[in-house]
Amino acid sequence: MPGTRSIPFFQTPHDWALTILRLALGIMILPHGAQKLLGSFGGSGFTGTMQGMTAGGLPWIVAFLVIIGEFFGGLGLIIGFLTRVSAASVGLIMLVAALMVHRPFGFFMNWMGQQKGEGIEFFILAVALALVVTIRGAGAFSVDRWLSTRRQVDSTRPAYSV
Repeated sequence: MPGTRSIPFFQTPHDWALTILRLALGIMILPHGAQKLLGSFGGSGFTGTMQGMTAGGLPWIVAFLVIIGEFFGGLGLIIGFLTRVSAASVGLIMLVAALMVHRPFGFFMNWMGQQKGEGIEFFILAVALALVVTIRGAGAFSVDRWLSTRRQVDSTRPAYSV
């Protein structure tokens, strides 16, 4: 629009492929966050997860950020709000989990129940999805796109006035 500029932080292309990637990542991570924060899906809830993670050697602030990052990151990805922040946080959580927890179990997931833990193959996909969404944005159907196209700032006057 002539004479206006959009808010760059929320800018994202009208790309349905990005929407699919964002939703896949959000739908995957939100239940994990709900397990940790709310105790849903057989999870330990906030207190149990904090106790387990800190007993495993994580500082309490890191455990707290993982719980909050998985739940609200998943929610943010699903609705497409603060998408780049949500995707980056989920990607970082997945990368650290792969390297610190799952790397000793090798590459493959534990499909046959023959190893003590899960390998890193799933995490490679999750980190890749998060990286693409962090770089490119939320895609076509998102709050970020709505904000970037609706909240135009008239370039002839200051963005903020007192």
